[in-house]
Amino acid sequence: MKNSGGKPRAGAVRKSRKGPQVGSGGQGRQALEGKKPTPKAEDRPYHPAGKAKAARERYAAAGGRGKPGQSGQSQRGGRGDTAPRGASGAARRSKSGDESEIVTGRNSVVEALRANIPSTNLYIAARIETDDRVKEILSIATGKGIPILEVMRPELDRLAGRDAVHQGVALKVPPYEYAHPTDLLEKTLRSGQTPLFVALDGITDPRNLGAIIRSTAAFGGQGVIVPQRRSVGMTASAWKTSAGAAARTPVAMASNLTQTLKAFKEAGVFVLGLDGGGDVSLPGLSFADRPVVVVVGSEGKGLSRLVTETCDAIVSIPITATTESLNAGIATSVTLYEIAKLRAEAAQK
Repeated sequence: MKNSGGKPRAGAVRKSRKGPQVGSGGQGRQALEGKKPTPKAEDRPYHPAGKAKAARERYAAAGGRGKPGQSGQSQRGGRGDTAPRGASGAARRSKSGDESEIVTGRNSVVEALRANIPSTNLYIAARIETDDRVKEILSIATGKGIPILEVMRPELDRLAGRDAVHQGVALKVPPYEYAHPTDLLEKTLRSGQTPLFVALDGITDPRNLGAIIRSTAAFGGQGVIVPQRRSVGMTASAWKTSAGAAARTPVAMASNLTQTLKAFKEAGVFVLGLDGGGDVSLPGLSFADRPVVVVVGSEGKGLSRLVTETCDAIVSIPITATTESLNAGIATSVTLYEIAKLRAEAAQK
């Protein structure tokens, strides 16, 4: 359109550096048609389920059979409630971009090798003082064909991480793969054992997790359950504190701890919460011979409200008035010992 002066009216012609616009390229039609069907979660590499699928494929490529990743999906990446068990339980992700982890410490490394965890490299400090554990580590690694690399102490310090005490040895393994809580329960019931599990509610210290895993193994428990959020996972510190027990005692991850506890209750498991203000005193528990899951809260906040409401009973450990509270790992150990003792007494009757 032109104005009275014969020139195009301002604004009537769309100016563009690219020249005339020809069509919309189908954008308008696509907008009307809506979005295409969303790909399956496991087909999206950035989705937790996709990461879990990739982790399983990596584990299969490493030749794992019947060990980590045996049931369900991985939960370390996605942290969903569908993960396979694993005993690789290790440290931190390496800075090279892969998802391998580092197990440190002589006990932890030898236990990982005994458990046949797929390993890619064994690092030994130069001029290391050998003992029986180091000799066994070298023997197992040689027999399995695991590459053994001799490195200087500073390099081993870097691999292990700032807070890790490696004792001159480190093992590179796949990332920890968590078990599914109900898979652990079903496996225990099929084996004819009386279930004894420990669930953590808000525990953030990896050393507490490691100590709890160790106590669970010592007193006949079948596994430890950690929630997906606001909880510690299997780190180098947890693995080391467990003194190798993590290689034998699976750790499961629950996407929703309250719902997992309810599922355990429906299966006939007695949910026992630990809290200083509990109405039941620990000594002489009348239900210790039943299937039990012990729920432990953080030392500061204790059990969350929803978890407390889900518990069948809240139990307290008698302590002196001069002590405010017990460390979560110690409280768990005391409780597991009492349950194991009562079960042993009941079996003798």
